[in-house]
Amino acid sequence: MKTRITELLGIRYPIIQGGMQWVGRAELASAVSNAGGLGIVTALTQPTPDDLRREIERTRTMTDKPFGVNLTILPAVKPPPYAEYVQAIIDSGIKIVETAGNSPKDFIAALKEHGVKIVHKCTSVRHALSAERNGVDAVSVDGFECAGHPGEDDVPGLVLLPVAARKLRIPIIASGGIADGRGMAAALALGAEGINMGTRFCVTKEAPIHDNIKQALVEATERDTKLMFRTLHNTARVFRNAISEEVVATENRPGGCEFEDVRPLVAGARGRAALESGEVHGGVVSAGQCIGLIDDIPTCAELLERMVRECREHLDRARGWMD
Repeated sequence: MKTRITELLGIRYPIIQGGMQWVGRAELASAVSNAGGLGIVTALTQPTPDDLRREIERTRTMTDKPFGVNLTILPAVKPPPYAEYVQAIIDSGIKIVETAGNSPKDFIAALKEHGVKIVHKCTSVRHALSAERNGVDAVSVDGFECAGHPGEDDVPGLVLLPVAARKLRIPIIASGGIADGRGMAAALALGAEGINMGTRFCVTKEAPIHDNIKQALVEATERDTKLMFRTLHNTARVFRNAISEEVVATENRPGGCEFEDVRPLVAGARGRAALESGEVHGGVVSAGQCIGLIDDIPTCAELLERMVRECREHLDRARGWMD
């Protein structure tokens, strides 16, 4: 397959593994890259910039193919040392960075100076246009179906993608709600030149997640996600479990709630422990609505080959209707 995304990133297939907290580690990133896609190491999963340097080197022992690093920039009372993480990325010779959250404009010049290609993830066209003006090389457009933070506009990919394709000059990557070749074909037809998947890659052999969590996602339907933090205007789509049910119930109680009321439930360390121990109801587990499309746990290589085959089949089928 050849699109502006495959050419920009130097990959065989225009399929990118999303940067996922606690999940974007060397094992998964290298497997996706070896399968022909673009694996992503998540910077803030690593406690320090030096730990990120070591994780990048560990990834290089597992693949000689291109891979990137995700840096999610979020507001915080005590933010991580983002500039030091950027320097670690540059020092390690990484040439592809996925940014998310707040605008990466403060770091674009430094990254560009060292030949780094920047893909910025957005949940709205206005933010994508801003990223384009700031000089990013591509944008990943995240529809409302996605796991994690879908923004507050509630626009699904079926509308968001073609609007973005009409207004942007740089290539776009479809993100949110994609888990098979049919979805990939649809994304390409809507104007995307690649796809980004998070939830689907969580349910692969190489994902560093306990099998109990993977199996729970396999057994789930498209109705088994919850939208947390709606009342706090920081919406997050997660797997429906006891924790997310309790968070939403707390938000909906008379008088509402403050973040401090749910902080113990949603603590990152608790979510990480759940992913590692397999305690499905032990913490927050991010998941998109595409869990309704997932019914097996393949290797990354099996998944990518199947998706590309299915994508071609569905595009050919649709073209056949025009004869």
